[in-house]
Order: sequence, then C-alpha cells, then structure tokens
Amino acid sequence: MNTPADNGVSRLPLLELCGVTKVYGTGSAAMEALRGVDLRIYPGEFVAVMGPSGSGKSTCMNILGCLDTPTAGVYRFQGVEVGRLTRNQRALLRRHYLGFVFQGFNLLNRTSALENVELPLIYRHTHMIERHSLAQRALEQVGLTGWEHHTPGELSGGQQQRVAVARAIVTRPVVLLADEPTGNLDSKRSAEIMALLTSFNRDQGITIIMVTHEPDMAAYAKRTVHFLDGLMATDHTHEENR
Repeated sequence: MNTPADNGVSRLPLLELCGVTKVYGTGSAAMEALRGVDLRIYPGEFVAVMGPSGSGKSTCMNILGCLDTPTAGVYRFQGVEVGRLTRNQRALLRRHYLGFVFQGFNLLNRTSALENVELPLIYRHTHMIERHSLAQRALEQVGLTGWEHHTPGELSGGQQQRVAVARAIVTRPVVLLADEPTGNLDSKRSAEIMALLTSFNRDQGITIIMVTHEPDMAAYAKRTVHFLDGLMATDHTHEENR
C-alpha cells in the first residue's frame, strides 16, 4: 500500500517515517512507545490511525505534527529531514503547513468564534483586515455564518468543534492532524464533523491524518493504519469511501 499512484504516476511521500523509535524515561523506567515504525503518507490521503491505549498511535501523531521528536530514526516532511531542523524551524513548519483539531476543542473561552479562528493568523502576522476576512470565510465553510461573535460557552459541542475545524483550515494547511475529533460528540454531530473533514480532503486536497478509536469514523478515511505495541500492525486501503 505504501506506493500509491495517481492515474498510474507514482508520487513522492508527503510525510515519511523511517525506522522511528520513541523512548520515554531512562534505565529500568524506560518505556518504548514506538519500536521502529516505517510509514509513508502521500499528498491528498485521508488516513485513520487506530489502536488500543498505549499502542503508539498518539506518539506517532505527535511526531508527525512536530509536537515531539523521535529518539531514533528519520522523519521527513516534503523530503526535508525534520530532525535536522531547529526548534524555531519546527515551529514555523507547524505554523505554515499544519492544522490541528483536538478532542477537547481547545478554544479560548472568553473570545468570540471569529477571534478563535483568527488566532493562527495572528501568529503568522497576517494583517487585521485580511485576518478578519479569512476567518469569516473559514466559519462560513463550516456552516457558522452568523455565529462569529458568540463565545464557546454560547455554542453547542458540535458548533465548538466546527470553530476548531475552521481554526485548523483558516491557514490553508497542507496537512490537517485530527486527534479524536468526534470523541466528545454524539453520533449526529460526529457525522457532521466527518462530512466537513471529508469535504476538505476531497475538494481542497488537504491531507488528513486522524487518530480515532471509532470504526465508524475510521470508515470515512481512504486508508486505515492500526498500531499495536509500538508497531504498525496493519495498513489497509479502502476501496470505497463515503
């Protein structure tokens, strides 16, 4: 599966892990979270990452999102070896190429939906007028026109996650990393969020990597990777998607 093609033409990996290990602690307290993982993800893929607690899936996600670094092995992003980047360069990679959606929404409680979505643009020093316009457009894309000035406390859980999705895509990222994005939602709201993610993958070509423990949510992806005991156990491509 690790050599997909587009109309018969092979592509270079967008993200690539080669022999990646991750060890927490030292000596007798050392815990090997990843034990030599090889993984390639290609432009435009929608990959679900599954596995039981302690399997290594979240550690893998953190490394792909430049939130953590491998103990050994190589991580390449668009062919660049991430381990050779400085802390500031990794921060710039996150800021300009990656978007994040979390289970707990991670919104600022005292600020409006619009201001929450603008936050990544502030870090990028985007001019205020352009910032407002881009944030408004992102909220429109997730179906929240008219809710711009509501705070998270005035929004339902599903609406809060929509704001989080808008915040993730407002910078037009190359990759969106979603960590249990439907974990706090009921089945109807979960389906709505998955429909949004699917549309951004299909219509905008955003590569999506999603950690989930729910098979129904993983079924929206084009590919499912299962982790077990720090290793990639299976790698399955779906013939048909929703």
